[in-house]
Amino acid sequence: MDTKSLIIDTATKLFQQKGYIGVGLNEILKECNISKGSLYHHFPKGKEELLIACLQNLKQAITIDIEKIFEQYPTTQDAAIAMIEKIIKNLETEGTLTGYTFSSIVSEMALLSDAVRNACGELYQEIESIYFNKLTADGFSEESAYSIALMMTASIEGGIMLCLTQKTSEPLKTISKALPNLLNSNIHLVNA
Repeated sequence: MDTKSLIIDTATKLFQQKGYIGVGLNEILKECNISKGSLYHHFPKGKEELLIACLQNLKQAITIDIEKIFEQYPTTQDAAIAMIEKIIKNLETEGTLTGYTFSSIVSEMALLSDAVRNACGELYQEIESIYFNKLTADGFSEESAYSIALMMTASIEGGIMLCLTQKTSEPLKTISKALPNLLNSNIHLVNA
């Protein structure tokens, strides 16, 4: 792994575990076993530039993972439940959801940095777009697909945060059980 990738991977994990404010550059340097000069060579603007690179890396990893799952299943309902089950499995086996959530970064930085807020917004939009495309393929109107995609994004991301704060996978299990009702009630509206 090259130095830049090492810095991004290490910083991403640290930011997700401790938040942006909770991680200092010295901690990143120590974890990567690199000099300050090496970090600034790759990220001349410092920690915020590194955070944006981490968010872009997360965006790619998360969206590729979601796209793969959504391509494997015939309906939005099946794909969303499979995705939630994968997140639950990771939480229950690893005790954390590093790699799946970035809400802590959003809550810390969204008001402090437009660049970070925009990077986070792009990731949420990408996730919603995957859901939206699958929903329209299922026959939902664009208006319904947009609303449901937004609700799915907010519910799943909120469920992840609740799982982390409560140290249980129950919130995501509840969302997984409720999701078919949301989709089925809207299918009846589509077919009416």
